[in-house]
Amino acid sequence: MEDVLTDIPLPSRFFSEDLNNFTAPSPPLPSPFLLLSTPDAKNPLCPSLLIITVSSPSLYIFHHVSSKTLIGTLVLPEIPFSGNFVEPSLRDKSCNIYALNDADNLIYVVSIQYPVPAERSHAVAKLLIGEQIVPERVLILDSVQSRNFRGKLSPDETFAFKLETSLERKDPTLLKGLDYFPSGSVVDGLAPALLGRCQMKKIKGTLCVSWPEFGGSVMSLVKSLLLKDVLPRLECNSDGDSEEECSRLGGVKNHLLDSELYT
Repeated sequence: MEDVLTDIPLPSRFFSEDLNNFTAPSPPLPSPFLLLSTPDAKNPLCPSLLIITVSSPSLYIFHHVSSKTLIGTLVLPEIPFSGNFVEPSLRDKSCNIYALNDADNLIYVVSIQYPVPAERSHAVAKLLIGEQIVPERVLILDSVQSRNFRGKLSPDETFAFKLETSLERKDPTLLKGLDYFPSGSVVDGLAPALLGRCQMKKIKGTLCVSWPEFGGSVMSLVKSLLLKDVLPRLECNSDGDSEEECSRLGGVKNHLLDSELYT
């Protein structure tokens, strides 16, 4: 006769993943939203160029552009504001929107200073492009992630590549001399979501990715590309100490991206 106390019990008829069906789902996160200084649902902002900075070098460059005016911010509810400074700082976890003081063109710059989770990328892209902000052209500045690049990358080499929407490729105006991102390599996260949004809304868009992810050499490269093909009158007031600070902050920023975005 079988001993019901000591014999191995029959296997559960549920798979382990099925047991989660009995757990209450997590409450949905609140939607991200824009706060603009002059909100007008009937008349969206229509800049001639929208520059979206994601990489540490591009954030550093536009943080030190003095001729800009804060016009709004994008709020991701799960990102806390605690620890942010009263005045905009590279240490803030923020996403501020600025208007550059350019006499010939209306140019906006979006500085994304916190990691955007992959599942929130499309919601953020939708907010920045095509609804309250309808730009003629979009330039996205991001970094190459070494794990996504086909081939070995040395911290001593410096380069940049681009990707474009079909409309921009027909009539390129930004970064004309830059090579295209090599086949077999991948860009993921917020930047391709922004470029995909441009493609869907039929807006001319360019994504520029640079390597290494931070440091003085790549900062000089990105700045030279901007001066040559995008903003020839760009003035960036900085010093050597600020570049060292950017390198240190860039390391922290990319550590957050590695730990939160791609797990």
